[in-house]
Amino acid sequence: MQGAKVECIRPWNLVAPSRERVPVLVAYDAGVEAICGLAARFDEDTWCAQTPCPEWRAFELAGHLRCVADDFHEYLDDAPASRYARLMATGAHPDSLARKLARQNAAELAALGDAPPAEHIAAFADSARRYAARLVLVWDLPHHQYRDTVVTVAGMAGAACAEWHLHAFDLARSLGLDYRPADADVVLAGWQAGMPHRSLRPARAGHGRGSDPWHAVLAASGRWPVHREAAPRRVAGSVLARLRSPWKGRA
Repeated sequence: MQGAKVECIRPWNLVAPSRERVPVLVAYDAGVEAICGLAARFDEDTWCAQTPCPEWRAFELAGHLRCVADDFHEYLDDAPASRYARLMATGAHPDSLARKLARQNAAELAALGDAPPAEHIAAFADSARRYAARLVLVWDLPHHQYRDTVVTVAGMAGAACAEWHLHAFDLARSLGLDYRPADADVVLAGWQAGMPHRSLRPARAGHGRGSDPWHAVLAASGRWPVHREAAPRRVAGSVLARLRSPWKGRA
């Protein structure tokens, strides 16, 4: 809108930073490593476990991670006019954006070729690491805009960082484990910088003085509060037989 004030999110205020000194990239790398470490704990049966995302079992989340990492490359290639940028530029309500992104995620997962989950995780890790290596040279450039907020490449790095840690949480819950990033404050800052269309809601997230930054991210993403009695359970018996992995018997 002409004359409207546009806020540009530059949360770390650095141009071409040294990757080793940027907290969000350190946390980003830690998220990738957490996913790889958790994935190594799964076997054929536990890959069929439900995740906190109702539409995905763990093996489907492995495929989703691969798709999202590749999407981040595409969005960066085409920024600031990518299909993601065009969607955000509509300024649509967050619920509408969430539905459209969910449909995109489902379509990409359906189109992904069959492969063992470990293969998807390996491809995800390679893609995610290559993406991080690309960021430092374009750190302060605009990536997309939502309403009056311009999100830079740095801000989108924060969104990706939060994405990896949230999906590490999902994988951990599928195994009946808890998960928490080492630097939750950085993950929260990344969420705030890269996801202006999904801002924190203090009444739900409890974010404020003395609050837990990781709980705030979980709440903003729809994952909090987590009740232990509702923790994902292993798929067993005849149900598991119907969910036998499509990769069974493959190397």
